[in-house]
Amino acid sequence: MPPFSFIILTYNEETHLPRLLSSMASLHAETYILDSGSTDGTAEIAASFGAELKVHAFENHPKQWDYALKAFDIQTPWIIGLDADQILSPELINLLSAFKDEDYPGIDGIYFNRKNFFRGQWLKHGGYFPFYMLKMFRTGIGHSDLNENMDHRFVVPGKTIIWKNGFLLEENLKENDLNFWIEKHKRYSTLVAQEEYERQKGWRSQTLKAAFWGNPDQRRAWLKRLWWQLPLGLRPYLYFSYRMLFKLGILDGKEGIRFHYLHALWFRKLIDKKLKELIQENK
Repeated sequence: MPPFSFIILTYNEETHLPRLLSSMASLHAETYILDSGSTDGTAEIAASFGAELKVHAFENHPKQWDYALKAFDIQTPWIIGLDADQILSPELINLLSAFKDEDYPGIDGIYFNRKNFFRGQWLKHGGYFPFYMLKMFRTGIGHSDLNENMDHRFVVPGKTIIWKNGFLLEENLKENDLNFWIEKHKRYSTLVAQEEYERQKGWRSQTLKAAFWGNPDQRRAWLKRLWWQLPLGLRPYLYFSYRMLFKLGILDGKEGIRFHYLHALWFRKLIDKKLKELIQENK
């Protein structure tokens, strides 16, 4: 058996789960699934691939991951945490097939390089590639960042490395329906606005050290601090312009441009609107 196990979060993922589990099959790794109460064929699909499944009510992603890391009896020295709408690329499979724990002394975590797709379009520009995510970490060492309300990330105390060619392919096929995408991000906007309000009040702090020259997550923490200082209402336009022009999002084709507009402008404007309302309500 390989020196790593997979943990996957699911909720009504009969569309995505077979795709992910098939991409992992050649590794013959132990696989554990934490489900949020699916009513479709998710449980049957998990069983058909030999995965162990448990159910836990969903509150938010960071708390669900925290529960997942504690719920299963993981015996391997490493864990890989995935979402159901992700796939392991052949390049990543090759890296994992050759992975040996003894080759990584002093390393606590490994970043994969995500390729994100929207309605069939690879988002190669707009700041979406390369995009490094800490997805592999030592068992008992990596944990979920509970200081986040919506975005989830794994955190390790020690050194990390990046597999620049270890591509994780991410495409949520449910989001081909724009109404689904919009309704989901309406919910997300409430969570993000609440989180930022709590940070303004000093009720939340950043787990990670914010450092522009640090690891990918430390850099994102630094950029978030900058974002929080920008004027509400103006910053979505600045961000959209940055992604479209400076980061060349305009080259991502029709669907890519649609995504950058929705995610960088429409979504961010909605967050700012809800944040302003929270500030007014609590004056």
